[in-house]
Amino acid sequence: MKIALGPLQYYWPRVTTLQFYESVREWPVDIVYLGETVCSRRHELRLPDWIEIADMLADAGKEVILSTQVLLESGVELKTMRKVVDNGEYAVEANDMGAVRCMNGRPFIAGPYLNVYSKPTLDVLAGAGATRWVMPLEMGRKGLHRLQQDKPAGMQTEVFAYGRMPLAFSARCFTARNHNLPKDNCQYVCMNHPDGLLMQTREAQDFLTINGIQTQSAHVHTLIHEVAELADMGVDVLRLSPQSQHMEEVVNGFRAVLEGRENAAQVHARLQPRMPAAPCNGYWYGRPGLDMVEPQLAGV
Repeated sequence: MKIALGPLQYYWPRVTTLQFYESVREWPVDIVYLGETVCSRRHELRLPDWIEIADMLADAGKEVILSTQVLLESGVELKTMRKVVDNGEYAVEANDMGAVRCMNGRPFIAGPYLNVYSKPTLDVLAGAGATRWVMPLEMGRKGLHRLQQDKPAGMQTEVFAYGRMPLAFSARCFTARNHNLPKDNCQYVCMNHPDGLLMQTREAQDFLTINGIQTQSAHVHTLIHEVAELADMGVDVLRLSPQSQHMEEVVNGFRAVLEGRENAAQVHARLQPRMPAAPCNGYWYGRPGLDMVEPQLAGV
């Protein structure tokens, strides 16, 4: 299996972002997704900047993929999406059906937001040019096993294996609202929350994380214990989503488990204090997403 670094979900300062991807050149990742997928108001980096980063990473031997924005609301966003689709050099991850249509049959990666839960949907995307699909975040092992048996010949599979899960998108900006600001004058307060803004219930229990117009899981989804199972199921790529601190250690940990140099329990114990929140893997086992199921307790 290959390791992919997913697109940056958060809004970091320009220098921080550039330094992060400078470091990625030396990390043991095979694939890097780039681009703004959440909010077009995040202007620290624009498409030419992402292309420049892509060139740097490609020179370092990484496979680079440009991701399209998930929720398109304006003509400007549509124009940017078309520029990404027509970049002419790098592969594209299509994150909405508009981007799929604009690919005009050219090869692309079907992002996790296309909601592929059945063989007919996967067949439609394959017919449109998809060469790899990313499993939806809520799908568990049973659904993936079924689709692995039914997927079109040559179709690769990618699984979101680490990070806060992007669960939903809205036209409203929840982070701005939290700061009593309108969306059109948000003052870019997302930058104050490099790993999102945690929401809790009245009982002080972690509930969700807000990241601009995106709603994420409160806990950090990790399939570190399930790496061997994913390999046995024929999964081709593991996606790790960036966090603001200790990301290199996360990548190295997954690589060590993948190569059999360390066992998953040891790596998980080492990484857990470096996560921005508690771990979870409930969806994989058909449980509530916030649950953390130990493999031995799940009967695997």
